[in-house]
This record gives sequence, structure tokens and C-alpha cells, in this order.
Amino acid sequence: MKAIGLMVFARLLRREGQLLARRPSALAHPLVFFAVVATLFPLALGADPALLRQMAPGLVWVAAVLAVLLSLEGVFREDFEDGSLEQWSLSRHGMLPAVLAKLFAHWALSGLALVVLAPLLGLMLGLPSYSLPTLVVSLLLGTPVLTLLGAIGAALTVSLRRGGLLLALLVLPLYIPVLILGSGALRAALEGLPVAGFLLWLGSLAAATLSLGPLAVVAGLRISLNE
Repeated sequence: MKAIGLMVFARLLRREGQLLARRPSALAHPLVFFAVVATLFPLALGADPALLRQMAPGLVWVAAVLAVLLSLEGVFREDFEDGSLEQWSLSRHGMLPAVLAKLFAHWALSGLALVVLAPLLGLMLGLPSYSLPTLVVSLLLGTPVLTLLGAIGAALTVSLRRGGLLLALLVLPLYIPVLILGSGALRAALEGLPVAGFLLWLGSLAAATLSLGPLAVVAGLRISLNE
């Protein structure tokens, strides 16, 4: 049974990857938004390296939070409109494998790309090279949490025609702990302080969200289907 479940997940993951690859603009928009925000702020704040370095931890994480939120608004929209969600709910395997495959593919092609892009933007903001590993690790732990929490809001608002504002109102308060821990880790690295505590808390949030988040997403989709 486990082997069958893994085969189903692998097929669904391949399908989601192919669907996302056919819509590169949907993946590029959050990355472009992240890069534009991080690029425009130095123009607005001026060229003072000390000021940019002081503002960089909060700026990078705020841009990452907004970029992830932007990418999640329509993550289940097409599946809801073409009836795929109903097919998932009627499948003998349930909705969980399809949800896991969709969210993993979405994070791998957008959240992971954001992690790869972040060091370059960090250097543009004047971050020293010794702080970049902390930036990468914190985003690597934080972006799955942002994706799963945002997916819960997206599941609850998928049946609404204009649910973007409601999604933001639902999800942004949940993003605050991740924002505080991520920017705090980067700020501690800049000041030469230990960062292990921040990263451990982020890892704990990631473990809890990865364990319970997909179940909450499935519950949210079922609520939307039954409306």
C-alpha cells in the first residue's frame, strides 16, 4: 500500500510540475516582485551602506512574505474551476496526495527559486558574505511554512471570485512569527550573535506546519467544495 501511495504521489508530482512549467509567468511574477522590491528600496533610502545593511533583514523578509503570498492566490483556482478538486475528493486515495504534490511542486519551482535568488539580492543590499548562509537557511526553513499557511487561506477562499484581499487578511497575521524569526536570525548574524535559537524555532515551525498544514489545506478545500 505504501508503494502504491508513493507511485500515486510521484505521478501527481510529475503532473503538477508539467502544468507549472507550461505557465512560467505564474512562477516568474513572485520572483520578479521580490527582485523589484529589493532593488527599489535602495533607490528610495539612498546609497548609505550602513543604512541599507541595517534595513536589509526586515526588507528581505517582507519582500519574501509578499512574494509568496502573491504566488498562492490562484494555486487551487484552476483545479476548482475545471472540476479537478471534486475528482480529488472522489478518488479512493483521497485529496491528501494531490494536495501534497501540488504544494511541493509549487514550493520547489517558486519558493526554492526565491531562496536561490536571495543571496544576490542580499549582496545588492550590502549584506556581508558571512551573513548569507544564515539568510539561505532561514529562507529554506521559512518558505515552506509561508507556503503551507498561505495554502490554507487559499483553500478557504478558492470558491470566491475575488478572494485576494480576504486571503491576505487571513494569512498575514499567521506570517508574523516567521517574519520575526527570519529577520531576527539575519539581524543576529549581522551583529555577530548566535543564530541557532532563531533557526531552531523556524525549524520547529516548519516541522509543525509540514505535519498539520496539508491536513488543514484538505479540510479547507472540502469546506469550499461544500459551500
